[in-house]
Amino acid sequence: MAVGVFDLFSIGIGPSSSHTVGPMRAAAVFAEELRASGVLEKVASLRVDLYGSLAATGHGHGTMTAILLGLEGFHPEKILPEEVEDRLAAIAGTGTLQLAGALALPYGVKDMVLRPLTILPRHTNGMTFTVSDAGGQVLHTATFFSVGGGFIVREGEEDAALKELDASKQGLPLPFRTAAELLEHCASTGLSIGQVMLVNERASRTEAEIREGLLHIYSVMEGCVQVSLKREGLLPGGLKVRRRAPDWHERLMKEDKDRDPKYWQEWVNLIALAVNEENASGGRVVTAPTNGAAGIIPAVLYYALHFAPGMDQASQGDRDDVVVRFLLTAAAVGVLYKEQASISGAEVGCQGEVGSASSMAAAGLAEVMGGTPAQVENAAEIAMEHNLGLTCDPIGGLVQIPCIERNAIAAAKAINAAKMALWGDGTHRVSLDEVIVTMRETGKDMSSKYKETAMGGLAVNVVEC
Repeated sequence: MAVGVFDLFSIGIGPSSSHTVGPMRAAAVFAEELRASGVLEKVASLRVDLYGSLAATGHGHGTMTAILLGLEGFHPEKILPEEVEDRLAAIAGTGTLQLAGALALPYGVKDMVLRPLTILPRHTNGMTFTVSDAGGQVLHTATFFSVGGGFIVREGEEDAALKELDASKQGLPLPFRTAAELLEHCASTGLSIGQVMLVNERASRTEAEIREGLLHIYSVMEGCVQVSLKREGLLPGGLKVRRRAPDWHERLMKEDKDRDPKYWQEWVNLIALAVNEENASGGRVVTAPTNGAAGIIPAVLYYALHFAPGMDQASQGDRDDVVVRFLLTAAAVGVLYKEQASISGAEVGCQGEVGSASSMAAAGLAEVMGGTPAQVENAAEIAMEHNLGLTCDPIGGLVQIPCIERNAIAAAKAINAAKMALWGDGTHRVSLDEVIVTMRETGKDMSSKYKETAMGGLAVNVVEC
């Protein structure tokens, strides 16, 4: 299907969309196939092979435990954090996995086969599931790739998936693959970028359903922040990273009782940190468009709702309108990155995650602050242009350093990009399409050490303990 707003903004668990959400989703699909094909009762053994970046940083990203949950039949958008804790404790305590929720099978994290130096042709985030009967006969096997943002692709079905995507796009009222095509639609229809996205979304849902869904997405973002502000202590994983959001929030509540505009950046930093600290602890977050970059859009949307001109007098209905317009516009820009480049840190570095999210957020903010389509496109371009070359080098393979602070910095970049674009008339030398292609090519040229393998950069130059 064509990439839509609810593909780019989906609910899942942390810490990584490509290394946690995608693998869980793939494992759940495999488990469903076992049940549907009737071979489940014959299964005597299970083998899981992880390749490339999944194997290299899987322990820090919770890949292995996410796969166990998926194999039990859980989906990332439905499972709750307490269910995660209960089931993982049960698996660890008994050494037994409930395959497809029905077949008890001795299996755990230690049984997975890790192949960090083997990169499958389609993508570095590859995984193969295989089940056999008591005689060693293979009953079912499948290879999946987690291509970023929780999206998965099955080996051998890449061409079919592309054809289906192309066909579904042709069914859209206003299909677009590039920013140039998106701006052409705006010019010919008089619609804003967010409105063009809304027209396309209405091809599969009613406007009321779209609005309700987007407001629910934002409510989960808000809930993520509130949960995070109540947690204190150290983040899991061994790096001894202290949670800062609760203390920062307490200080802000004392120093800024009336939402003084001079504190806007402190509030933006707080929201970004809170979301990404919750993500790092495996909590419930919204991929936006990935988990590693999940704090940027909520932080910039918070700015739009609390510090943009006129919002202090806005009604709840007006505020809801801002949320919907912001997310639709951000999603339209996200489509461009999915179509022309990548949002996978393992494929193009963190420019594909944090860079894309910053670009999307800048576009959303520019639109709700009254920007023209050209100004919105300019805002997205500025934000990505100044994230080009950003590497993905998490220490210990954990989505903590530099990921958490990086979200706060990128949120501020997005706000500045929107303000710069709004002070212009929309004309600019470098187009968004040119920057997206540059990001893709930069990602191809980037050493694999800097693409979510924990083999370069901060990951090797900072002592973990």
